[in-house]
Amino acid sequence: MEYLLFGIIAYLLGSIPSALIVGKIGYNMDIREHGSGNMGATNTFRVLGFKAGSIVISADILKGTAATLVPLLFDGDVYRLAIGLFAVVGHTYPIFAKFKGGKAVATSGGIILGINPLLFIIMITSFLLTLYLSKYVSLSSIVTGVVAVIASIIFQEIGLTIVTALLTAFVFYRHTENIKRIKNKTEPKITWM
Repeated sequence: MEYLLFGIIAYLLGSIPSALIVGKIGYNMDIREHGSGNMGATNTFRVLGFKAGSIVISADILKGTAATLVPLLFDGDVYRLAIGLFAVVGHTYPIFAKFKGGKAVATSGGIILGINPLLFIIMITSFLLTLYLSKYVSLSSIVTGVVAVIASIIFQEIGLTIVTALLTAFVFYRHTENIKRIKNKTEPKITWM
């Protein structure tokens, strides 16, 4: 019963459409009608700029972190990493935005932050380094997922390894079109780094 309760809470947290809220309140714009149409941090950075993108990525990370921490507040006897996965589902298929959300990279990172801050720091470092070298956000997300799996294996935490592998596989799946565009050299690069 606890898994169901905390899973619903995590899903609802993940469903909060940060990019949509920031776009509508701060810019009177529906982010889904601009850029890639994706309701995530990357599209927000591209369409609305650094300030809006920073707010969205922070909110999306914190959704994942909050999902893993809520069970602690209520002394819940659940596997918090499993609960965090519901936030990823919520972010990707949000009930508050017609089940069309983002790619869940930031929310996945937030889950890791709530469970293993050191691994989160490794992931941020990997993401920024890959982004600096490649200028591709999508490639940076994918590489970071692989680095997270390798690091979790080194940490010898089987549950963390399984969840990071699941999240990484999901990130690969959500970036299928990006991978094709990278191969075709049509994927947009960032210009601000």
